[in-house]
Amino acid sequence: MAVGETDGAGAEESGSREADVIFRGNILESFTESQEVRALLGNLRTVYGDPVAQEVIVEKFIVIMDKYQEQPHLLDRHLEWMMNMLLDIIRDSGSPPVLFHLAFKFLYIITKVRGYKLFLRLFPHEVTDLQPVLDMIADQNPKDCETWETRYMLLLWLSMICLIPFDLARFDGNILSEEGPARMPTMDRILEIAKCYLVVSDKARDAAAVLVSKFIVRPDVRQKRMADFLDWTLSMLSKSSFQSMEGTVVMNGMLQALAQLFKHGKREDCLPYAATVLECLDNCKLSESNQMVLRKLGMKLVQRLGLTFVKPKVAKWRYQRGCRSLSANLQAQSSVMQSQKTTVAANEDEDDEEYDIPGEIENVVEQLLVGLKDKDTIVRWSAAKGIGRITGRLPKELADDVVGSLLDCFSFQETDNAWHGGCLALAELGRRGLLLPSRISDVVPVILKALTYDEKRGSCSVGSNVRDAACYLSWAFARAYDPSELIPFINQISSALVIAAVFDRDVNCRRAASAAFQENVGRQGTFPHGIDILTAADYFAVGNRVNCYLSISVYIAGFPEYTQPMIDHLVNMKINHWDSVIRELSTKALHNLTPRAPEYMANVVLPRLLPLSVGIDLHTRHGAILACAEITHALCKLAEENNRSITCYFSGKSLEGLKQIHQEVCTANCIFYYLSGCQIYFLTVCTLIEKLSLSKMPFKGDPIIEGWQWLINDSLRSLPLASCTARQHVKDSAVSALSALCNEYYINENGEADPALQDELVAQYISELQSTEQMVRCGFSLALGALPRFLLKGRLQQVLEGLRKVTLITPRDVSFAESRRDALIAIAEICQTVGVKGEGSQEEFICKDNVAQIYATLLNCVTDYTTDSRGDVGGWVREAAMTSLMKVTLLLVQNEAELINANICKQIMCWLAQQSAEKIDKFRAHAGSVFLTLLHFDSPPVPHIPHREELERIFPRSEAETLNWNAASEAFPRITQLLGLPAYQYYVLLGLSVSVGGLTETTGVCAPPDNAGPNAGKRLF
Repeated sequence: MAVGETDGAGAEESGSREADVIFRGNILESFTESQEVRALLGNLRTVYGDPVAQEVIVEKFIVIMDKYQEQPHLLDRHLEWMMNMLLDIIRDSGSPPVLFHLAFKFLYIITKVRGYKLFLRLFPHEVTDLQPVLDMIADQNPKDCETWETRYMLLLWLSMICLIPFDLARFDGNILSEEGPARMPTMDRILEIAKCYLVVSDKARDAAAVLVSKFIVRPDVRQKRMADFLDWTLSMLSKSSFQSMEGTVVMNGMLQALAQLFKHGKREDCLPYAATVLECLDNCKLSESNQMVLRKLGMKLVQRLGLTFVKPKVAKWRYQRGCRSLSANLQAQSSVMQSQKTTVAANEDEDDEEYDIPGEIENVVEQLLVGLKDKDTIVRWSAAKGIGRITGRLPKELADDVVGSLLDCFSFQETDNAWHGGCLALAELGRRGLLLPSRISDVVPVILKALTYDEKRGSCSVGSNVRDAACYLSWAFARAYDPSELIPFINQISSALVIAAVFDRDVNCRRAASAAFQENVGRQGTFPHGIDILTAADYFAVGNRVNCYLSISVYIAGFPEYTQPMIDHLVNMKINHWDSVIRELSTKALHNLTPRAPEYMANVVLPRLLPLSVGIDLHTRHGAILACAEITHALCKLAEENNRSITCYFSGKSLEGLKQIHQEVCTANCIFYYLSGCQIYFLTVCTLIEKLSLSKMPFKGDPIIEGWQWLINDSLRSLPLASCTARQHVKDSAVSALSALCNEYYINENGEADPALQDELVAQYISELQSTEQMVRCGFSLALGALPRFLLKGRLQQVLEGLRKVTLITPRDVSFAESRRDALIAIAEICQTVGVKGEGSQEEFICKDNVAQIYATLLNCVTDYTTDSRGDVGGWVREAAMTSLMKVTLLLVQNEAELINANICKQIMCWLAQQSAEKIDKFRAHAGSVFLTLLHFDSPPVPHIPHREELERIFPRSEAETLNWNAASEAFPRITQLLGLPAYQYYVLLGLSVSVGGLTETTGVCAPPDNAGPNAGKRLF
């Protein structure tokens, strides 16, 4: 489980794709490239002289090794022979420097994959290896940036050789009696090498720290050089400053060396120097550094010093869980098997044994507690591990004080960093048995708060890392405690984990919660309906957020233990979330959950939401209004299904509250709301109007209907004030609300509209079509298209004429492409609404008197090639025209096919053929799709299509779905065959001519010009 600060914002909805990647990444069973690697290593002697060949062979080796980053243990059986082949090259005195360094590069690549700790053991460490390795290191240039792998591996090799059990003085002989220049003792040579490489800026610095940890702890070196070496490191620390790059490099090396030394050295050897090192470390003030690595190394060193101060004694007071049989836990019923329960060690006499706790421990623990609040995760994680290690060596009373100090991190005055670090530290204590059952009652509320921690910061929030760490804490508790200890808190923990697994915004947190829930089900065996829930909300299922909110949540809410907590969480935490997507998903989830608890929704949730819907916080208001709308709609559908009164779930106060919501918008200044970015509120109230209308609320004849109508009209008029991203949403929401409102409240018992209301509404909307604002035209065009049939009756011709004028291009509105597009969409919608009747009135139906006018309007827009700074905006009009032509034609074919004459059908098919030869892939694909739909429609077939048999041969029905019109190489070879059909020849040539003149090279090459010779297109077609 990840505990890092991972942002779940991004591409988190690709659950199935990620699952496939995870599956593919773990299918390796063995090192299958062993023979290929053996050949590569064998060829090093032949290719090292050619830089190109050398680079190729290195890249091949890296690609092979990187495949095993996730499963490096598969290399274990092959590490020895790979090392031996490379060491043969290294030990060969005849190997040129290039080959020598190349061999070490390969060794480093292996080490990077498998890890130096395991690979280190395979290095030869005979006595005879010491002098050659020292000589090789002495020959290296520490400043050569090309050969750092060589120095890194040589230092690791030397750290292994240093373990030989002989006094290093034996390798020096009688240095004083030798003639010539004085030779440096071996011990000093190694120490100088370590000091030299501790202050470099490359990877060799890490290896030098490993060398120090193994060399200084040797008995002979410890006695003679340990004190001097520590003096040197402390003096280097004191002289260096993290304000400069050079100082940072030096401090990094010193801290690494000290941390490794106090980790591997014996306590009795390091204890005399620990206080001095701690004092020097305090003076460095690493907590003020901006360098994350220095602060992390400081935490590592502090905890190692703390472990040096206290005896390495396992606390006898720690909690020890007994039997951890998974099958026993799953079989356990309501009574927990007392035989498995173990308690704190009972030997109080030993527990009260005197501990010699030095005063420096207080300083160490304080620094670690401060480290839990560091801004970087890696520092907090190191501090948390230090807290766990040191607490395990403290007396019970002092350890309890540490737990109390940790709990202080979980106040809302603290930052998210403190919460995250505190969760990690508590998990470490629980995992080690250092958090006694008496403290569980204090820790569980912290877990529950951390699982929903989310703090808004500007336009986003922080807290995903806290929630992830809280899941890790829950996972650790499941493994640490006996089921009987957690029984009082089972319902709270299980509900919180389910809520996090289903409703968390970030995919990593949902998956972490699912894993923690699974661990509790297996280890504790007391989670209600655990197996059933795990089946529905496993690691992969929770990867899709929409699926979690709208499907998995409904299934889990079917278990009564989880229903109310899930609803309460959505109402309290999610409808006021900073992310509008989460707010909208939450309200849809409440809609789906309403049948699970209708009485609770009606009597508790809805009265709680109504005051929030008129509050001052915009996010809360948005979520509350949507939630009221969705819950009301769900309750009304439920009442209708059960043949109950629509108002059986609503009190008079609730109905009045729903009616009054819109007045907050009506009384506010619309311009203020739009300019302040509050367009979403208008959109939300329009959604409320739509849902209340669909719910058939008993408001017919109420003055509130006029207020709703005013709000819809005002939303459409105010579209120019909305942002570009919000316009389409506001427009669609207002149009949907208008349709629902009219269908429910504007029709009388006879199925007709009030004449005065009809005249006023239609006249008002038609007058708005001539507005000087393009967005106003768009909104009211779509509004006319959404009107029900009874409002269009007797006014059809007037409406169609108004929309026809919107589609015309005049010098004043030549750039109004969006309004022409929406007018065409509205015409098609109106045609489908009123229906077809050949001999009917043109004021009520599509008939023989107005069908020609409708087709003329649509066909005229197929030739719209308007362009502006945005590009070919006329393409939007052409696309809408083609779609409307298809809808109207199919409507006529299915009802009154005789209204389509041969001339109209020819024009439709010819214009579609021209658009199918266009240069823009999107419009070409749409035209081709419409063309084939009309050609292959057979319920009944479209009449009068020119050259139908030839077209069906060129475009077989079997290939209609597979033909990729977006690909010019597939589309144009088919389209050019229409040049042989007289009816289509002119139009296809016209489309091809446009394509040839386009900027796209592909279409220009695939489409020959109309004046080309007879062989112009053979190369391509």
